[in-house]
Amino acid sequence: MRYVVAVAETGSFTRAAERCHVVQSALSHQVAKLERELGARLFDRTSRRVALTQAGEAFLPAARQCLSAAETAAAEVAAVSGVVRGRLAVGVIPTVAAIDVPAVLAGFRGRHPEVRVVLRTAPSDDLVVQVREGALDVALLGLPTSASPVGVRSRALARDHLVAVLAPDHPLAGAARTSLARLGGEVFVDFPTGTAGRAQSDLAFAAAGVERDVALEVGTVDLMTSLVRRGLGVAMLPAAYVPQLEGVATVPVDDAPRRVEHVVWSERGPSPAAAAFLRAIDVDPSRT
Repeated sequence: MRYVVAVAETGSFTRAAERCHVVQSALSHQVAKLERELGARLFDRTSRRVALTQAGEAFLPAARQCLSAAETAAAEVAAVSGVVRGRLAVGVIPTVAAIDVPAVLAGFRGRHPEVRVVLRTAPSDDLVVQVREGALDVALLGLPTSASPVGVRSRALARDHLVAVLAPDHPLAGAARTSLARLGGEVFVDFPTGTAGRAQSDLAFAAAGVERDVALEVGTVDLMTSLVRRGLGVAMLPAAYVPQLEGVATVPVDDAPRRVEHVVWSERGPSPAAAAFLRAIDVDPSRT
């Protein structure tokens, strides 16, 4: 199961073997053996790519849950003696602002050196799915105020509003405030359609009856900021996040989109490592 998950996540038998510290032939043999036992191919293999089959897509979530349960069982045994160990997979959105992630992880690693920490970034909706399927133990994400994480346990960490992010020489750069109506004629740089980060702005502009032109869709804040800095568009980003940006101007928006930052973890309950991480950000996982 561990080999199958590694191949699915890396998209390569070679990289999966490197991750699992085995030779590729041994990994391929074990995957083929499992496929024979299951009576179905888990991967479509070509000279250029490796992709999950429909059977593989069905198998992967259960495999992750089994591996997570095994790791949790071993960690629970260690926790009896007061030692927190195992693996902690943490997911974060690029614009997380409710907590200082590097500072929290540094403190966590100092207190629990035997925990191997894995950090991943992804859109909020993807993070919820990964926690639900067992690929992540904990995730920090942001959703519109009208949405809540589904199929996971969660706790709201902070509420925030978005501000307009502009090139320094933009006509509105020196304004004390602006509005969605005034921004309606601008070209926008935003997150991809369908993501929670994009939905916050889409919902607010729709509620204000303002149409906008999103000409550039990007998945990273660094690229978004670079495009804005060069005058290729205007962006909307969380007020608590933008102080760390350089070379751009920010302007408050009267009817600004709003979001809630959440921390989420499995409905089955956190592993000892995940529980320790939650306590590190002042969240008691025993409270519902």
